[in-house]
Amino acid sequence: MFRGIDEVDWASLRHAHGSAEDVPGLLRGLASADPAERETALDGMYGAVHHQGDVYDSTLACVPFLLALAVREEVRDRAGVVELLVSIGGIEGGSGAGELAARARAAVRAGAEVFVRLSGDADAGVRRAAAGALVRFLDRPARVLALLRERIGVERDDGVLIALAEALGVFAQRYRTAGDAHADEAVRLLAELSGPPYGPGLRLAALGRLAACAPERLPADLVPVVVRLLRDRSGQRARSGPASDCPGTDTLAGRLRRLRPSDEEGSQLLRTLHSALGGRVADRVALLCGQLTSPDTLDRCNAVWMSAGLFREWRAGHEEPVTLIGNQLGEEEDRLHDAAVAVLVELFELARPAADPLHTLVAYRPELRIRHRERGAPTLGGPLKALARTGDARATPVLAEVLAGPVVPHDLGLVVPLLGRAAAPLAPALRRRLAQVPPDEPGIRDRAVPLLSALTALDDAESLPAVLRLLRGMPEELPGRDAVTGAAVRALGAFGGAAREAIPDLRGLLETGCAVAAADALWSVTGDADAVLSVLLRESGDPASGPHRRAAAADVLGRLGPAARPGLPGLRRMTGSGDASERVAAACALWRTADESDEVLPVLRSAWAEHPRTRTTIAGCVADLGPAGAPLHDLLRAELASPRRHVVAPGGHGLHADLRLLRVCREALTGPGRRTTR
Repeated sequence: MFRGIDEVDWASLRHAHGSAEDVPGLLRGLASADPAERETALDGMYGAVHHQGDVYDSTLACVPFLLALAVREEVRDRAGVVELLVSIGGIEGGSGAGELAARARAAVRAGAEVFVRLSGDADAGVRRAAAGALVRFLDRPARVLALLRERIGVERDDGVLIALAEALGVFAQRYRTAGDAHADEAVRLLAELSGPPYGPGLRLAALGRLAACAPERLPADLVPVVVRLLRDRSGQRARSGPASDCPGTDTLAGRLRRLRPSDEEGSQLLRTLHSALGGRVADRVALLCGQLTSPDTLDRCNAVWMSAGLFREWRAGHEEPVTLIGNQLGEEEDRLHDAAVAVLVELFELARPAADPLHTLVAYRPELRIRHRERGAPTLGGPLKALARTGDARATPVLAEVLAGPVVPHDLGLVVPLLGRAAAPLAPALRRRLAQVPPDEPGIRDRAVPLLSALTALDDAESLPAVLRLLRGMPEELPGRDAVTGAAVRALGAFGGAAREAIPDLRGLLETGCAVAAADALWSVTGDADAVLSVLLRESGDPASGPHRRAAAADVLGRLGPAARPGLPGLRRMTGSGDASERVAAACALWRTADESDEVLPVLRSAWAEHPRTRTTIAGCVADLGPAGAPLHDLLRAELASPRRHVVAPGGHGLHADLRLLRVCREALTGPGRRTTR
């Protein structure tokens, strides 16, 4: 199986970490009798030869040897080798895309007969991995369909049957789009597999694939059917006993395997169905609720994790699932409890239906209030962070206790703005903590910026001495100094006229990289537009400033009102900028300053449609203009009526941005509105 391996000039080939001269050792390791050596070798293949899904010239050189390994019955763990081949041959993107990716697909496709042989292998794991390869790499649809039908007829392993149903679904989708008649037969087979007498796992797999390729073939009572099948499947799993939970080897592949859901197959079955249902939000919510009320903790854990995808993408139907996720917080199963906390932290105000169990958790389990990490500074514990992010006032006294303790999480200040005025009692403690931050501390950014952000949100003018102490005391070369300076300047601007003592400091920053923020704060403190106009004109018109600074300068100009008229020519030029944020800031400034609605409305409408991330800025402008913003009210109403979020991102960031957009849209349409013309 390694014939010719020493004839390859591996040293001249490359992988992710440089020379591929170590690859022959990895290939031989895949055939080792030692399980740890085999897994280490597979780890190395994914970590270097197929790093993050990329292909290299060394990857191409490996394909013949991997194909040879896959068919040798004496080689253990061949399923992993087959999965690696399928991944190499199926790559579509990444830095290895293009000619190398095409050659990789061709190389694996040239060996496709290997997968035909492996589809009947004695090893069920190999058969399962080979099922998808039949669809991906064999060309003739009639032959592929015949092979799948044949294997379904003789297969007795539930896991392999599920893989065959998944492959059948991929086949149906691919050839239905092309109008091939073989797809209709594949759909008929899937419909047959979705009903009795087949087992619950296979039926769930078939239903998930039908939802993707032929939703018209789904049963009318889909959700009750799926929930019943899920419970039947869980009952079977319980009767068969718990899966092995051996620690395995300490390799990347081993660690990734241990991070997978305990019931990875069940997770994938339901995730496939949710994905295929797409915008059928009512069905997906009902299905999630069925999953979250399952007697089986693994079913509920899987449901908690997949609920996050629904919440990130769709705006409706969250209340009942969130309530049920909150109910998991009292479970003793750590994996389920941790999953519920992790998802609720992402949801911000959408987690309010779970506020009661979150409060119970932080009130009676103080050890969960702070998360101590092996590396890095301590952070807020998930339950307390989730409660504070909902805006629930009950988080305030708990945060006060944390602030009074010996260890204060560096991110505590970041949740204070989300509590609004309910966080006002925290101001004295936040003020004291800020006063204790050494101005020359190397880690000042992580400690000071959250505290400054919190005090800014609270308009706490009494913290002025502590803010000025930092602003004046930081050494020029201190790492993180610019970020702290910016946060301090924003705080001074929030304090307004109460920060007159800071006027010399702000004037001194007008010739620095913090010029726009300093000008904004100086105008807020003094109300003197003339004192900042020249700086804003300079920053908004300087090509070297960068689009972010120019947009920020334009935004401040717009809020100066009529005093900003000298900047109108520059703002008009900016509306033609190639940067969307700069274009929108200039258009909003023109509308506020000179009421040039005829000129700016097309700019704003275009940006709204083409650059969703600018929508909050545009909606804020409309809100500030009050009745004068009516020409864009149709966009805001359409936004509020849209069921889908436009910015989807992990970690809750996209969801939080979307919630803010909706809030600003509502304020613009229902609030009193006013021009900001100080």
